[in-house]
Amino acid sequence: MGHSQNGVRVVLDAMGGDYGPEVNFHGALLALSSSKDLSLLLVGDEKALTSLMKKKRYRALLKSAQSRLTLVHADEVIGMEDSASTAVRKKINSSIHVGLRLVKEQKADAFVSMGHSGAIMVASMMVLGRLPEIDRPAIIVKVPTHLGFVFLLDAGANVDCKPIQLVRFAEMGRIYLESIEKIKSPKIGLLSNGTESHKGNELTRGTHELMEKVSFPNYSGYVEGYDVFNHKVDLVVCDGFVGNVTLKVVEGFANMVVLWFHRAIRKDIKSLVGLVLMKKLITKFKSQFHYQSHGAAPLLGSDGVVFIGHGKSKEKAICNGILAAAVAAKQNLIENIRTQLEKPLPLTTP
Repeated sequence: MGHSQNGVRVVLDAMGGDYGPEVNFHGALLALSSSKDLSLLLVGDEKALTSLMKKKRYRALLKSAQSRLTLVHADEVIGMEDSASTAVRKKINSSIHVGLRLVKEQKADAFVSMGHSGAIMVASMMVLGRLPEIDRPAIIVKVPTHLGFVFLLDAGANVDCKPIQLVRFAEMGRIYLESIEKIKSPKIGLLSNGTESHKGNELTRGTHELMEKVSFPNYSGYVEGYDVFNHKVDLVVCDGFVGNVTLKVVEGFANMVVLWFHRAIRKDIKSLVGLVLMKKLITKFKSQFHYQSHGAAPLLGSDGVVFIGHGKSKEKAICNGILAAAVAAKQNLIENIRTQLEKPLPLTTP
């Protein structure tokens, strides 16, 4: 589905995340002020959203954006504590369902939510369906390196995977990097505990054999954890369990480094001057690893543009997530993936 000739239309789940509709509302206004060809549909409790529009603090942002902002009521909310499968079946009028249906009905070009990631994944499969040849969707995220960014896929959508599914993840990731990130012929690696072909577990060995069997473009074989930061490859493929643990270890390590640095310098009075001078550099380092800077991550495999953000996202992350989804819609991400998947690799399910 292409975007509207009058601009791109993005749905935001205004009830998603840990901080309620006000943070989502504020982030939406920031996104509208950043992009003049963007229109937003905010899905959630219409009464709560209408009251936010009356607040003085948003008057200036609304002045130039209100004509591009539409409120859509949803009766129910899927909370972070809800079981994904149960909530998706029972709460069919949730803000997640309503938002995804707007994309399905071509009333919007993309969906963004900072809510329950498991519920978003299940609901997207139920409402939008899957792209051809895709059994499960996967989340792709940016990981900073000294040379820019490496992309990690899957970052948490699928805990248990089969080799053929990881090969499909690699296909979708390659297409995403080429069409959206403009990385020509990206190098692809499979995350393992060693570079030798006999290393890894049953999943990685089976995936490695399939990748070599089909001569997967620019496949570099196994990569280890520290290879991610050496930028040995552009795309690191793994199952969602390993990917999510890896991502959280990276985020935690970055926070620890900053805290250690602050504490160490404060013990040395002479270094406090240096701390002041390096404040901007330290802040920049921390922001590279922080989800607020990157907004939301695409759920690849869904038959529609779907972006999932961190539950603790504040206004900046929400704004960035909306803008990232708008870019994916403008660049026809779904059609690019669909077209290339119509020529399936000659795989046999192991």
